[in-house]
Amino acid sequence: MSKFSQPSMDSTVAPITEQNGQEETKAVSNARKPSKGGWNAAIFIIFVEVALRFSYYGLAGNLITYLTNDLHQSTSTAIKNINTWVGVSAIFPIFGAIVADSLLGRFKTILLSTTIYFIGMALLTVSVSVVPTHYREAVFFIALYILAVGEGGHKPCVQTFAADQFDEEKPEEKAAKSSFFNWWYLGIVVGASSAILVVIYIQDNLGWTAGIGILAGALGVALFIFLTGIKRYRKQSPVGSPFTMVAQVFVAATRKRRVVRTRQGCCICYETGGTDIEGQPRKRTLAATNQFRFLDKAMIIDVVDASSKTRNPWRLCSLNQVEEVKLVLRLLPIWLSCLMFTVVIVQTHTLFIKQGSTMTRSIGPNFQVPPASFQSLVGLTILFSIPLYERVFIPAARKITGHSSGITMLQRIGIGLFLSVVEMVVAALVESKRVSIAREHGLMDTPKATIPMSVWWILPQYMISGISDVFTVVGLQELFYDQMPESMRSMGAAAYISVTGLGSFFNTAIITVVQATTSGSGGILLGNNLNRAHVDYFYWILAALSALNFCVYLWVANGFVYKKVEGERPQEGRELIGLR
Repeated sequence: MSKFSQPSMDSTVAPITEQNGQEETKAVSNARKPSKGGWNAAIFIIFVEVALRFSYYGLAGNLITYLTNDLHQSTSTAIKNINTWVGVSAIFPIFGAIVADSLLGRFKTILLSTTIYFIGMALLTVSVSVVPTHYREAVFFIALYILAVGEGGHKPCVQTFAADQFDEEKPEEKAAKSSFFNWWYLGIVVGASSAILVVIYIQDNLGWTAGIGILAGALGVALFIFLTGIKRYRKQSPVGSPFTMVAQVFVAATRKRRVVRTRQGCCICYETGGTDIEGQPRKRTLAATNQFRFLDKAMIIDVVDASSKTRNPWRLCSLNQVEEVKLVLRLLPIWLSCLMFTVVIVQTHTLFIKQGSTMTRSIGPNFQVPPASFQSLVGLTILFSIPLYERVFIPAARKITGHSSGITMLQRIGIGLFLSVVEMVVAALVESKRVSIAREHGLMDTPKATIPMSVWWILPQYMISGISDVFTVVGLQELFYDQMPESMRSMGAAAYISVTGLGSFFNTAIITVVQATTSGSGGILLGNNLNRAHVDYFYWILAALSALNFCVYLWVANGFVYKKVEGERPQEGRELIGLR
């Protein structure tokens, strides 16, 4: 047995008594302190996220209206600008996660990024109110991308920081964490729906200065609430760059690529990766898996390792370290196969709004529903769906599957992906109906005319979008928290968020390709006349791509292996293989 895998008994016996004494002292000391973590701490963080989602959706939900009506951009240009901003906002969290995990920690990163976000929203308020017209567009976009920087630090940390308040070593808190992701997303929906119903109405009827000023005020309240709970939080220390750990495994495996793995020829280092880090939860030992076996060579002890007095981390890695890298690699195909889902999501705050703006929106003789407010239908659907999912769907599914959560995380994501295909089919059929009515009434060349078709026709596509979010969005959040290495959970949140970013860029690419391909026949989404833009064709293209993507997802998920921990039984009814 190598010296790396078997510590000396003489070096460990003596400190045991002293260590136990220190633990008893700490236990007495902790008993005198108010308890930290749990729902008592998480609720403060949820309120902060509700306020920030209120601010974000109060802006993003009606942004296409401001760009087309106030800054006078064409529909296609406005959609591309929104996609770029949303994409950058969703990719910046990768850098925010690196800063949080390796330098500042999640608490400080959230505090700093929320402050930056507040500065951006204040500048945005100034840009729509007192900045001269010829400078307004430049200042507006500068403020937008300051918000993107703030999003980059806040998004990957806040949900992870809230989930960290539940100790997985305590059964009651571990059970609470299982429901946390559903109620967390419900809180986000409450904030977003409130903004879409209230703030967007104010923007359309009282002006953008008042509308964005309210959002800036909400952020100030969010900062105050977050600081109020500072003594209740469980804070974890940064553990260093996650990329270093990943790189070490690949380098070590490459250097030993010619080493033959045999029981007679070499030893395998089964150590767990070192001592626990202060400020971090106790590290759990991962069980060995058979996927990506070429990485296992990183933990083979060869002649060089055996003769060395100290372990070189770029030559020899622990079992835990190798298995953590495998966890990351398993998630990559899932991540890629969810890109089309976010392309569909983008339509709810771009083309769906333009659709609704051309339809009859009157409620009573004097009230017109703002077209962007119909996004609240997604939120209202989620508000009803999540309690039904928790109280009805899970118990019913649990009786059938025996799984503690009713269905696996991958099954949950897959249901949402299938519903996104249905959503695009329904949207295409409704758009075809809208265009046919415009043609019947001779309105094809009068794009600003109201088409005599009730806006409630688009209700089904919004509702399907909300139900698919309950399955796929919440499933992705849970998957990228649960299956990432514990030291890389901020990066896991960033990876989940970046799906939205790359999906927005992918949507822009699809529009560009479609425009270039059909430019000879008038093009899709090339002008402001939605009646001749053939949006229904575009929806059919998205439906076909989503169906193809769903098939790819089924293939990828069927070979997925969930995280296995030594000494921990799998949840009842939980399959180790993805969808089987």
